[in-house]
Amino acid sequence: MKKIWLSVALASSSLFLTACNDDHDDTNVGVIDDGIPKYNISQPLVVTPENYALSDMTAVTGQSVKMTYRMLGVNGSEVQATSLLFTPKTTPPITGWPIVVWAHGTTGVADKCAPSKTALNLHVEDMINKLLAAGYVVVAPDYEGLGEPSSNEAHPFLNLQSAAFSITDAVVAARNYLGNQAAKKWVTVGHSQGGHAALGAAQYASRVQLDYKGTIAIAPASNLAAILTVGEQRAAQLTNLEDKINTLAMLDTYTALITAGLRNKNPSLSYQQVFKSPTDGIAALADTECSDVLGATLGAAMGQYAAGNKWSIDGYPRTQPNFLSLPDVSQFLSKDSQPLQVKVNQPVIIYQGGADAVVPKDATDLLLSGPAAKQSNIQYHVDMTWNHSTVYEKNLDEIVKDVQSLMPIQ
Repeated sequence: MKKIWLSVALASSSLFLTACNDDHDDTNVGVIDDGIPKYNISQPLVVTPENYALSDMTAVTGQSVKMTYRMLGVNGSEVQATSLLFTPKTTPPITGWPIVVWAHGTTGVADKCAPSKTALNLHVEDMINKLLAAGYVVVAPDYEGLGEPSSNEAHPFLNLQSAAFSITDAVVAARNYLGNQAAKKWVTVGHSQGGHAALGAAQYASRVQLDYKGTIAIAPASNLAAILTVGEQRAAQLTNLEDKINTLAMLDTYTALITAGLRNKNPSLSYQQVFKSPTDGIAALADTECSDVLGATLGAAMGQYAAGNKWSIDGYPRTQPNFLSLPDVSQFLSKDSQPLQVKVNQPVIIYQGGADAVVPKDATDLLLSGPAAKQSNIQYHVDMTWNHSTVYEKNLDEIVKDVQSLMPIQ
């Protein structure tokens, strides 16, 4: 299987070389030293933060609020964004509470899919409680395009810079609100899409010009072209129809979310270019529905087809054969979405499960085999029994210990 991953990765690199020129222009913002645009938003908070009560955090928090603030968006202009902010009940140290940013996993690209619009996942709530009890402020951004309907844009799903700025600019907004109650020290913790965002924050941490201490990335998304390609190969080998449909529906869900996110910056890209009819119509639900509904609808359509086709999905119209080579898609997969393309200067801790079917271990192994990763200070924790959920759920206490190691309170 490793040979398959390597051959797919090499083929993907060859396919996407023509799309690797960096045409991003940061001339509209202040840029110094490393070429990363430094934070220069004059009024970060748009309104006074409002109380967040969808999860009852009163036992452990001093404040639970939802911030609305400005961030630098993927198109180079300021957009509104939202984030949750939780403070400990304890008195802050003289230097302020250190900040932990929680970067969430995939929910979708539509505004209503923002985590701040729902109750916290119980495992996320448990982690936040543990961090608050240890004396940390927790900031949980929704990401660009989520949670703020006035922004009138879809979330740029898995765009590395957008994810990074969603984190960095939330840190500044939190410090602007808390004043000297918040320290300059901060770290990022993220799972899945959030692990990808956390690695983005590691790359773009200098935007904040504060004291960044490191990143903890759990099953971080990377090497998306290889994940999609090898996922198709693995699905083709499955004999159980339900397993095959679930696998293909998951792949098509991520492809639809990628397409929806790309349409933010590239509105001429259509679902018809990526998906065959009538699946293109289902994929377009990514604009308005969250990932769970989208995946279930894609899977149900395959199931209906199988029921009328002797319980086979052979011939079912899914993606266009060459959609990976579309210029917008290839640029995104080869460059705009890929973390650890440059050396990062602070420690990175990565957790990865060997039983993960969403972000396979082979993908993370491939990520860490790159020259920039080898030059960086990365700890890699692997357990072959962890899957995409348990890699996070079983390591909450270890993650808190990692935060304390990277960023002691005093």
